[in-house]
Amino acid sequence: MPRGNPSPELAITVDPEVDAKVLKAAARETRIRRAGLAAVAQWERENGRFTPKEREDARRRVQTQLRAARTVRRPQ
Repeated sequence: MPRGNPSPELAITVDPEVDAKVLKAAARETRIRRAGLAAVAQWERENGRFTPKEREDARRRVQTQLRAARTVRRPQ
């Protein structure tokens, strides 16, 4: 969070099974993100750094994909 705008604290109680699933999902997401960052770093070592335009284009594509993913309803 930006300085001067602290995040509000929230305390909730959840079933231990739910807690375990949340922690597992967070760990999986962290591994996926690290693997992606490592792949980008390797590509840049082999091919040169991305230009600011390439980074901005990629950022826009990812934002579009994230918005699209949020609109997809998952079965319950």
